[in-house]
Amino acid sequence: MKKDNWILTIFLITFVLSIVFSTLSNVITLKANNIVLGILLICVIILGIIFDMIGTSAISAEESTFHALNSKKIKAGKVGLFIVKNGSKISSVCNDVVGDVSGIISGSIGAVLAVSISTTFGLNSTLISVALAALISSFTVGGKAIFKPIAIKNANNIIISISKILSIFKRGK
Repeated sequence: MKKDNWILTIFLITFVLSIVFSTLSNVITLKANNIVLGILLICVIILGIIFDMIGTSAISAEESTFHALNSKKIKAGKVGLFIVKNGSKISSVCNDVVGDVSGIISGSIGAVLAVSISTTFGLNSTLISVALAALISSFTVGGKAIFKPIAIKNANNIIISISKILSIFKRGK
């Protein structure tokens, strides 16, 4: 039964994130020029790569490191322990949900950018669209491929860093 709750939860998280990110990207792309669209596209690709790295680190980190930090009453240790103990769920959210949503949104931004570039410069829209799609997918997949071994090798340090950031927002002692 718990598995069913997780599936529903991940479905709802994906649904809400898709609505939020799609709405934001649509609002921005309607009023943006090519440079802003290009910067937004790069940011979305980088976001997907970073979250893929975090998700990979969450399932690769060693729990003992975070038990040690937690025993020293370091707040980041408790957060890190939660991340590592829930590594498969954290990985699913980071790699699959955020990764897939950022992939879809980068494709949407790429399509808008392709139309804008072809209209602005009078170029073949099909050629620009294909070239941008190839660049977007290459940078996304290539970036994830570059950083995945780094995430595995430095999993504890990455999760410690993420835990320090998240522990700022955690209430309590």
